Order: sequence, then structure tokens, then C-alpha cells
Amino acid sequence: MMVTQSKPAATKKVSTKAVNLNHRTYYFNRELSWLQFNERVLQQALDERHPLLERVKFLAIFASNLDEFFMLRVAGLRRQLKGGALEAPPDGMSPGEQLKAIRSELEPALDRAVECWRDDLVPKLRNFGVNVLTYEELKSRQRKLLRKHFKREIFPVLTPLAFDPGHPFPHISNLSLNLAVVINDPGRGEKFARVKVPHMFPRFVQVPSEEKAERYEELGLEGTESTNFVLLEDVIAANLDTLFPGMEIEAAYPFRVTRDADVEIEEDEASDLLSAMEVVVGQRHFGSAVRLELDARMPKRIRDILVDNLGLAPYQVYAADGPPGYADLWDLTKLDLPDLKDPPFKPAEPQVLQGEESIFSILKRRSVLFYHPYDSFRPVVDFIREAAEDPDVLAIKQTLYRVGPNSPVVQALRQARENGKQVSVLVELKARFDEENNIVWARSLEKAGVHVVYGLVGLKTHAKMCLVVRRESDGLKRYVHLGTGNYNPVTARVYTDLGYLTTDPEIAADVSHLFNALTGYSREDDYRKLLVAPGRMRQQILDRIEREIDSHRQDGNGHLVFKMNALVDKACIRGLYEASIAGVRIDLQVRGICCLRPGVDRVSENIRVTSIVGRFLEHSRIFYFRNGGEEEILLGSADLMPRNLSGRVETLFPVEDERLKSALRDEILELHMRDNVQSHQLMSDGSYVRLVPEPGDPVVDSQSLLLEKPGAWRLDD
Repeated sequence: MMVTQSKPAATKKVSTKAVNLNHRTYYFNRELSWLQFNERVLQQALDERHPLLERVKFLAIFASNLDEFFMLRVAGLRRQLKGGALEAPPDGMSPGEQLKAIRSELEPALDRAVECWRDDLVPKLRNFGVNVLTYEELKSRQRKLLRKHFKREIFPVLTPLAFDPGHPFPHISNLSLNLAVVINDPGRGEKFARVKVPHMFPRFVQVPSEEKAERYEELGLEGTESTNFVLLEDVIAANLDTLFPGMEIEAAYPFRVTRDADVEIEEDEASDLLSAMEVVVGQRHFGSAVRLELDARMPKRIRDILVDNLGLAPYQVYAADGPPGYADLWDLTKLDLPDLKDPPFKPAEPQVLQGEESIFSILKRRSVLFYHPYDSFRPVVDFIREAAEDPDVLAIKQTLYRVGPNSPVVQALRQARENGKQVSVLVELKARFDEENNIVWARSLEKAGVHVVYGLVGLKTHAKMCLVVRRESDGLKRYVHLGTGNYNPVTARVYTDLGYLTTDPEIAADVSHLFNALTGYSREDDYRKLLVAPGRMRQQILDRIEREIDSHRQDGNGHLVFKMNALVDKACIRGLYEASIAGVRIDLQVRGICCLRPGVDRVSENIRVTSIVGRFLEHSRIFYFRNGGEEEILLGSADLMPRNLSGRVETLFPVEDERLKSALRDEILELHMRDNVQSHQLMSDGSYVRLVPEPGDPVVDSQSLLLEKPGAWRLDD
């Protein structure tokens, strides 16, 4: 593999005894690294090379990511601040220091997000006829139609809640949008009330043009076919007189509260995990407040009412000159305006699967590798469907983590049970923010007679596995699908993931053994080919890194290439430092969090770290070891994070077919490592620099190149 670096790998050898690899200066803070990743998402919203609605989408993703960050990570730091941190992170920052640094890092990014929307996207959208208007910009007839719409559709749902000695401060639910209403009660003075903006209505309310409004008014119609929009909270604020008759409405200010949503369940004490999870999910709206977003125009006296009653500190308040809740911009991305979106693409299918031959017959001859979304996810669904219908299939076992709505995979599993197959499914009820969906799927599968289990106590099952047992002339044969991503056809079109279909008898035996451990009882952690967490996976990775060091000392060509979502685990980072010190060349592509500091003299000068943020979410995990020419490539579900290696059931599996290994190495890994369009390089000071082609160098946009020739990466057909 030829992967370019900013400088050639060093060959000098430095004893690790001369360097304290535990020193905090060699580790970036996890939370600040995540914020930098989200800023790279924001950069996509600012990038004028993207179509307008794609830029809107990235701004929505940036905001949605922040919501989750506050609900989980900031909430966790707040709990540590109150109860004391159990263990300092490798970078040594205390919870208080991290919260302060988060605020400092985040404020300029939020300002850029507001400016991006207000000063860039809104004016440019207007050039294409998509008008996001303020209420003041509406014409008289438009306002009349909106008032009719408000009275008929919105008013009956609203509940004004006063706050005074006779009315306690109302509960503000998580991520809800609200109006703080200031009222003048003639003769009695100023009053305060809260009005919740109903979540069941679109945030962007369609309004007709003035010409259409006149016609609709004449016909007594409301009319909604329009690309003119006004914010729902503005419509409510303009009609508050209907909610508070006889009162003078002085002002209304939008605000939004984020709460601690990291609810935990005492699994050891739960007699029924499914029912217990239903209760716990319902508690998510009632966690302690961790963030207050509000309109910068809100007066201090009104702000103080909110801050005091929500129990917030000043650093938890974020005021912006724009509407809170940019995650709702997703609504605009659904507009049928193809010229403002990325061109659609048709995923390819391996040629070997395009005929009428049974997939089981094909897999007897060879393994099949998929690279989604460039390869269609349909053959994976077809594999499960064919297993459900095949009279020779006796059993299907599968893990489900996030499957999405109207899942064809779940439908196929139910059909398999109806056809008399033995079907066992592990549904991970603790998949964060998918708990409700998974509860529904678990009950649906149980109703169909499927044997459903919920995983191991204290662990999340994140491994992606499907095992099919089939009766054949020479006995029972096992077919396996393993992957890096979820069994979700929707996300398979926007996440880059690898899937692998094989009949390798040792891998199949390992998968069968692991399923038995998940559905029954087992302390066995010795597998033939799989690396399994939380057992020996971390040590097996470290052993392979040590093997690479030994190999490099013999032939001088040591090379590691890891592609993953996050690199946090201190032991793994230390192992990579030791390999770098020994002179091993290391290329890391870490999409999100990276706590490893590259480019440090005598420690990590042989390590290059890049991150690709583009049209698709880079989600694959690929681990390449040169191994003295006996190359090894592992794929799987695990990132190098403590939670993956110690707190989840994960798998990494080898791809041993030489042609498939060549495809992974030369047509996927190397292409992504050479990306100089959507790639950012992590510097030793913690900053990320966007790569640009040097004069005379080819332009390499890895995602675009894979889209231009879907399936062209394949060497196995």
C-alpha cells in the first residue's frame, strides 16, 4: 500500500523508557475533540460547493449533534462536577475545566452557525424562490390567512401557563420550544406566562404569496402549496391576544431547554428489562436542565426567571441573535427541489449476485464483500428473505441495534418464523435514542413467535451479525453476514459501511458460539478467528501492534492503517505511540473523536491522522497490519474506545481472501487516505487543517470518485 504522508517515516529507534507516555500532554480531551468534529460538520454547511439544501442539512446535523452532546456528555460532566469524578481522563482535565473549555470552544462556532443561516443560507434560498420570512415581512392578506389557520389548527392545542404565586413554574420538557410571554395586566402590572410551541406541527409554516393569498381569501381557502415559510413560533407570538384576551401583550421571546437524557437502568434489579426500559425512556423529559437557549433580545428580568427556576448556572445559558433549535431545519431539506440537492445515485450490486442463482449456491464458492452505500444494501435484505423462504433453512440468528422504521429485515424475520424456522433475535433495547423503536420491534417479533433476547446485563450488544443454518446434502452448513453498520436500509444509503457474506467454517463456528453466549450463559472468550469484546479484543489489537513493531525491526517496512469513527482508548493510543517511536509508519483516519496527538517529536512523528466529513457519514472500521508482508485486515463494529472494548459486545473479523484483501487495501483504504478534498489533517496543536491538492497533484475526492463509478472498486467479480 502506498499512502502519502507529509514527511517520510522515521527509522530511528527511541526507547519508550525515555518518554512518559502517560503524560497528559500526549492526549487530547475527548469532549473538545468531539466539538472539533462537529465544527467540521459546520464547515460543510459553510462550503459553497454543496447545493443549498445540502448545506441546510449539514447545519441541521450540526445542531442535532449538539443536542445529543449536551444531553449526554455535558450532562455527564455536570454529574461529575456535583458528585466527584471517578477517574480523571488521560488529558487530566477536571469536569469544571472541561465545562469551561466547552463553553469557550462552542461560542464562536454557534456565532458562525447563526451567521451561516441568517446572512448566507436565507438570502441564497430566496434567490431560488424559497423564502423564510419574518412575520413583519408578510403582507396583510397573508397575515389574515395565517390568523385563520392559527385559530382553526393551532389555537385549540395551545395551553398558556401563568407563573405567579398561585401558579407554580411549569415543567419545561426536554428539547421543547417555548415562548416566554410578557403580559401587561391593566391595573395589576406585568405578568409572565409560558406557551409551549406544539411539536406535532411543522416548524416552518407554509404561507402563500401575496397574489395567491388574495385569491385564497376571495375563495375562503387557506392554501398551503408554497415555498414561502414563516416560523411556527412567530405565528403563535403574533396571535397571542387570542390566548390572553383583555391583556396587553408586551413581548414574546422564544427559548429552548435541553435536559440530561442519559437515563440509566438498574439491570440487576429489573425483573423485566423490556417493561423497565419503557419506564426509563419516559423519564428522559424530566432530567435536570443542562442548557438554556434563548433569544438575545430577552430582557434580563425574564431571563432570570428562567435561569432561577430551571436551576441553571450562567455558563449554561446560550443567547443567540436567531431562532433556537436549528435541528428543525431538517424540515426544509424535504422540499422537492432536486436542483438544490445532491444528484441522486443508484447503488451498484456485485455482478456475482445479479443472476437468478441462489445466494447460498454463490456463497458455497466464494465470499462476497459490500461497500455501502456505493453497493446496494438490497442483497443483504435478500439474503435474510431467501433464508426465510428456503425450505432447507432451519434457523436464523441475528442481532438488531438500530433498524429504522418499516424494517424489511424485521419483516423477513417474522416471515421466517411463520414459515416454521427457528428464529432468535437479540434486540438491543439500550441503543441510545432508539429505545422506543426497539421496544416496538421486540414486541412485534415476540408476537410473531420469535425468540427475543435483550443482551447481557451491563453490556450493550453492538456487534452486527446474522447466522443462517441450512440443511444440505453433506450435512448442516452455516452462512454468515458480518458488518460494520446496522441492519438499516435507510442509513445504509448515507453511512459508509462494509458488509461480508461468507461460509468460512471457523468464522461461522465463532459466530455460532457467540450467539450461544448471548442467548445463554458462557464465560468462554477463546475464538478461532473473531476478535470479541469485552473479552480479549483490546489485548489482541495491542498484540498485533507489538507484532508490527517486531516485524519493523526485522525488515523496516512496518505499516499500520486504521480507519474508524473514534480513537479514545488510552492503552491503544499508547500502543500506537510505541509503534511510532519504533519507526512504524502509521496512517489513521478517524472521522470523529481522536485523543491521540500526532506529530510530536520522538513520540508520534510517524503518525498521520486525517478525518473525512462529506456527503456520507464515514462509518467503516478497517484495521490494516502489514505484518512483514503477510498482511492482515480486520473489519467490524468496534472503535478503539473504552466503551467499545470494555462495555459492549463487539466483533472484529478477518478478511482472508486475497482478492478481497486487495480491494480493501488498494481501492478503499488507499483511496480514502489520499483524499485531498473532504479530508482534514489533525495537527500536533489539536487544530485540523483542510487538505487541498498541491500544484500538479491529482484531485482526490474519495466519496465522489466512488459515486462516479459505483462498484468500480471491486476486484472480486
